[in-house]
Amino acid sequence: MNEEFTPRLERMEAHLTHLEHQVEQLNQVLIQQDKLVEFLKKQVKRQSDVLESMELERIKSNQTKPPHYQ
Repeated sequence: MNEEFTPRLERMEAHLTHLEHQVEQLNQVLIQQDKLVEFLKKQVKRQSDVLESMELERIKSNQTKPPHYQ
């Protein structure tokens, strides 16, 4: 009876090893993607800050002061 289960057990162990390897690879991809997302979030924040600053400067430069302030 033990001989009947040996090939099946070996196949299951091989499948398990393969699945463990796939999980590790997926974990590495997830870690890389998380780092990329964080980097991109920082880039978007910087660009947003720059655009906001440029818009404020444009608004300030387009406002004309009344003659009594000049």
